[in-house]
Amino acid sequence: DDLSSDQNNTSSVMMMSTQVMLFLLVWFCCCCLVVYGQSPSDRAKALLAKMTQQEKFDMVHGSPGLYVGDVPANSRLGIPAIHLEDGPQGVADGNVLVTAWPSALTVAASWDTSLMQQFGAAMAQEQKGKGSNVMLGPMMNIARVPQGGRNFESFGEDPYFASQMAVASIKGIQGEKVIACAKHFVNNNQEDDRRTVSANVDERTQWEIYYPAFQAAVDAGVGSVMCGYNKINNTWACENEHTLGDLKVGMGFEGWVMSDWGATHSTVQAANAGLDQQMPENSFFGQKLVEAVNASQVKMERVDDMVLRMLTSMYTAGLFDEKQPTGHLYDNVQSPQHTDLARRLAVAGTVLLKNFPPGTVPIHPNNHKTIAIIGDDAHADPIASGGGSGGVHFPYLVTPLEGIKALLANSSSKTNVTYAPSTPLASAVQAAKAADLAVVFVACTSREGSDRPNLTLPNAQDDLVKAIVQAQENTIVVVHSPGSVLMPWADSVSAIFGAFLPGQEDGNAIADILFGKAIPSGKLPLTFTRTEAEIPVNTPAQYPGIKLEAEYSEKLLVGYRWYDDKVVAPLFPFGHGLSYVQFVYSNLKITGQIPVSVSFTLASKALGLNDVWSASEVAQLYLAYPASAGEPPKVLRGFQKVMVEASKTVTVTFENLHERDFSIWDVVSHKWKVIQGTFTIMVGSSSRDIRLTGTVTI
Repeated sequence: DDLSSDQNNTSSVMMMSTQVMLFLLVWFCCCCLVVYGQSPSDRAKALLAKMTQQEKFDMVHGSPGLYVGDVPANSRLGIPAIHLEDGPQGVADGNVLVTAWPSALTVAASWDTSLMQQFGAAMAQEQKGKGSNVMLGPMMNIARVPQGGRNFESFGEDPYFASQMAVASIKGIQGEKVIACAKHFVNNNQEDDRRTVSANVDERTQWEIYYPAFQAAVDAGVGSVMCGYNKINNTWACENEHTLGDLKVGMGFEGWVMSDWGATHSTVQAANAGLDQQMPENSFFGQKLVEAVNASQVKMERVDDMVLRMLTSMYTAGLFDEKQPTGHLYDNVQSPQHTDLARRLAVAGTVLLKNFPPGTVPIHPNNHKTIAIIGDDAHADPIASGGGSGGVHFPYLVTPLEGIKALLANSSSKTNVTYAPSTPLASAVQAAKAADLAVVFVACTSREGSDRPNLTLPNAQDDLVKAIVQAQENTIVVVHSPGSVLMPWADSVSAIFGAFLPGQEDGNAIADILFGKAIPSGKLPLTFTRTEAEIPVNTPAQYPGIKLEAEYSEKLLVGYRWYDDKVVAPLFPFGHGLSYVQFVYSNLKITGQIPVSVSFTLASKALGLNDVWSASEVAQLYLAYPASAGEPPKVLRGFQKVMVEASKTVTVTFENLHERDFSIWDVVSHKWKVIQGTFTIMVGSSSRDIRLTGTVTI
């Protein structure tokens, strides 16, 4: 009987334990459904309600830490620490054991949104591996000033193009559970006097040129935005009620606005205008903000809104639901996959600017006994990146000379490769004379904090090219630059490549292109001018400004729009880039009336060489508005990078051109307004190489 009783008791205990476990499991699942069934906004509101006032104040400013920006974790409520790190070209600020990527402008020159998204994802992976969960990029300011110091970080001069690249970058970054930070809002278009200048911009220009990339970022769900150093219409960007209102109300931005480092100038005005977080310290949003709230100068509801925006972005990014990065800044985040991607990005961003006579490039090594590689940039002092917060530590740099020698060593070629630096000039000239082909490398760079003094290549490099051309009629020039440069020798050389700033795989990438291992498919994301005088911002009032007032009097005529309007021929136009094959456009068809669909056929054609190539072309779609709209002669409204198989034809379709594509910003209603009338649709290989035209009446 005692045994039977024990068995019954054990059975009862086991049954009760099972019931308890089932209850706990059901309770846990219900809790999970409640939490994960809620929107990020609802979850953020619930967490905000549990926070003390001091805990809220602690989140709206930076604190000392290892990263370029830090907000400590809240262990009581399980709020993760925020670790912010530069920048738009990779993990920056002197951190080592990282990939030295090509610059953002280089990747933009690929005109390939898929590659841009891969670039964003790879940078975010390295940020995460270093323990960062907010990446301070992408940098989305329009390249208004050709000599702008940070143009190499940008997506170029066109608002539509910049918008598409921004979306791709943000999707890549945030797809890795790292919050992107779109910067710098707004009109931070020059580095000279950036901390004091006022960018004076009219409403229509703002919405049509400088806002679109930020609107696209908002639509893509970007988690944070950084306001800039400059003033806008004489009010600091980080306390500008008008522009921050446009961002939060007009564009519908639900994330948080942080200041650039040291760009906060007040407490009450900044807080009430819409700044949510001071970085990197608390001089205005620390005790002074507490006092302003206590004095009813800033409502506590405004502080709640600041924190709610941050928490919402953190929930949206998954920072509460995933184990937070455990990496440290000293960890090695390089990988073979990232090295391979860095090379592919550099190749894709290389632009063939000139190839005349056709067939000058690719180089067929067996046709040349000796190739002279000339210039400091080729080996003695290569330039492959910009500086400042967009600068990245190089784990290594393959120089062009090293890349060329390595490629030829792995081939059956017996070509002799010689090298001469830029100086002494006589030695460089002698090397060119002794060869039957010269490849000259010239370069310049730029950095955050100052603009280039002009568009001329420094250190007498133009004289170097001219001297080499006189000595060797078969001369190819490779230009590494952070943007547009002057090329007074362009008409006298056979081929020119614009390789921008290609990062650590510099030499391997350019060797691939020069010798036909890869086919150039890049296009210019900004215009290359013939002379310093022929640029849209060509008066002191426009740039750098008079008495710290920069007048955006060119209005909508930024970049190629100015060249078209003034009927000025640039050296190389926006969207320009050649291939080792020709592309034939035909059979344009335009259907519908908002949405409008545009299709055409694209075929490849050999350039008369023995080689038959499959290659990519970037087909571009431009619109010309009715004259009554007051728009530039043409504006970009679409592009596609299309692989065309050798001797094959493909159909390219631009679907769904919507109301926004046929609209202007109306300053009376403060809204987008569809223009009625006849639009010209232009399809081509660049802004100045239009192959097909048609019309549609709206």
